[in-house]
Amino acid sequence: MENIKNWQNGVENDPWQWWRGLMPITESFAYFDHGAVGALSFPAVLAIENYARQASTLGDTVWPEWAAANEGLRKNTASLMNCHEDAVCLIPNTSTGINYVAEGWDWKPGDNVVIPEGEFPSNLFPWKNQEAKGVELRIVPRRKLPSGEAGEVRIADLVEAMDESTKMVAASWVGYATGYRLDIDELVRAAHNRGVLVFLDAIQGLGVYPLDLAKTPVDFLAADGHKWLLGPEGAGVAMIRTEHLPKLRLRNIGWGSVRNSCDFSAPTMDLKDEAARYESGSANMVGLAALSASMQIFLLVQKHHGRDAIEKRVVSLTDELDQMLKALGVTTSIADQRSNRSGILNFSLAGVEPTTIRSRGLERNVVLSCRGTGVRASVHAYNNRDDMNRLVDLVKACLPR
Repeated sequence: MENIKNWQNGVENDPWQWWRGLMPITESFAYFDHGAVGALSFPAVLAIENYARQASTLGDTVWPEWAAANEGLRKNTASLMNCHEDAVCLIPNTSTGINYVAEGWDWKPGDNVVIPEGEFPSNLFPWKNQEAKGVELRIVPRRKLPSGEAGEVRIADLVEAMDESTKMVAASWVGYATGYRLDIDELVRAAHNRGVLVFLDAIQGLGVYPLDLAKTPVDFLAADGHKWLLGPEGAGVAMIRTEHLPKLRLRNIGWGSVRNSCDFSAPTMDLKDEAARYESGSANMVGLAALSASMQIFLLVQKHHGRDAIEKRVVSLTDELDQMLKALGVTTSIADQRSNRSGILNFSLAGVEPTTIRSRGLERNVVLSCRGTGVRASVHAYNNRDDMNRLVDLVKACLPR
C-alpha cells in the first residue's frame, strides 16, 4: 500500500476492485464493522502522513495550506449532499452537531420534539435534556421485529405524534442496530406540511446513499466521518440551512465564529452568516484533512458511475449476505422494501450468544459487532464475495452440533 501513487486512477473501470485496493484492512481482515468504526482508507492515511510530516518539519508555516484543506472538505461535503457550502460546518462528532440545534433552539414550555423509538443515544439525550426547559420528548414506537426489537419506522406514526406544539422531528437515516433506512423524502414532506423542522442523524448513511438537499430540504443534519466515510474519529460534518441560523442561539462562540476572525487586535462581535460560525476555535486539522481525502473516493465513484452506484452495490451485497445466512437457518432482520434496506444486517443464531460469534470471528479475522440481541454485519462497497464467504464459514463453525 505504501507504494500506491496516483490513487485516483482506475475508478472508471471496476470501481469496487479499485476501492478495495485503497483499503489496507483487506490484506488481513474481512471487515464488517463500519457501523461502529470504519477502517481508514489509504487516501486518509496519506493525508495524515502528510500532515504529520509538515507539522514536524515546517510547523505552522503551512497553516494556510491546512486551512485550505478544511475548505476542501466543506466543498466536498456540499458536493456530496448537493447543498451550498455556506450551510456546511465542520464538527468533531455527531453529538456536537445535534447539540448545536437542541441547545440553540428557542424552546418554549409546552413545545415538543418527536423521535422514533430505538434511536442511538446521541439522538436521544440532547433532546431529552430539553425537558428541563418544559419541552416534551415524544418517542414513537417502531414496528417490532420477530426478535422483539424495534424495527421499521412508520412515517405516518411520526406524523400522528405531531401537533401544533411540535417544533422538530429528529431521526436516524439508518437504524444503527437494525439497518432500517428511513424514507427521507417522505419524512421531510410530511413534517414540513405540518410546519415541523427535520433533524437527520446521518452518520450511518452519509456517502453511501444519495442525498440531494436541493430536492429534499432537510433542515439540519450531522454525521461523523469515522464510520462509512472511512475517516478518523473526531472529524465530521453538519448542515444547518442558512435561513435557520438566526433562529439558533450560538452557545459555543469563539474567535472563529466571527467575520475577520484573524484580526485579533480589533475583535468585533460580528457573527458569520454561514454555518461556519459554529467552528469557534482551532480545528482538528489532521482529522479533517483525512476525512476530506477519504470523501473523494465517494465523489469519484459517483462522478464516473452515478450518484446511486454505491447504494446499489451496498444493498445488493447485503441482500446476498442475507440469503447466504438464511440458507444456514440463521435469523436475520432486513426491511421488506429494498428502498428501506442498508448495509447493516443484524442476525442471530439460536442457542449461540452474539458475543461468542463476535469473539470467534476475531480469531478468524472476521470483524463484527454485537448490537441489540444479535450480531451486526456492516457491509461496505469494497467488501466482496470472499469477505462474505469468510463470514458464512464463521457462522457455520458456530452452528450448534
